[in-house]
Amino acid sequence: MPDDDLAAKLTKDQALVLSDWLYRMMGTPAFDNLVNEERAVWSPLYTVAGTLEKSLVEILMPDYSDRLRTARERLLDSLGM
Repeated sequence: MPDDDLAAKLTKDQALVLSDWLYRMMGTPAFDNLVNEERAVWSPLYTVAGTLEKSLVEILMPDYSDRLRTARERLLDSLGM
């Protein structure tokens, strides 16, 4: 990996929840207006969203909603919420 690259590690639950959230938020006026205040942020957002989309086979599974709900619950439990 070149010195100027960075890798972040997510659990499957974190990846599922983040991917779903980005999918729902990107393209909404509120989100787009916020990001447009610092337009360079679009570059890493597209990279992260695209990487998640390509990496998560779960998004195509018929029980995706159940998997996502369970992932959310586990993450909230781990945060004590």
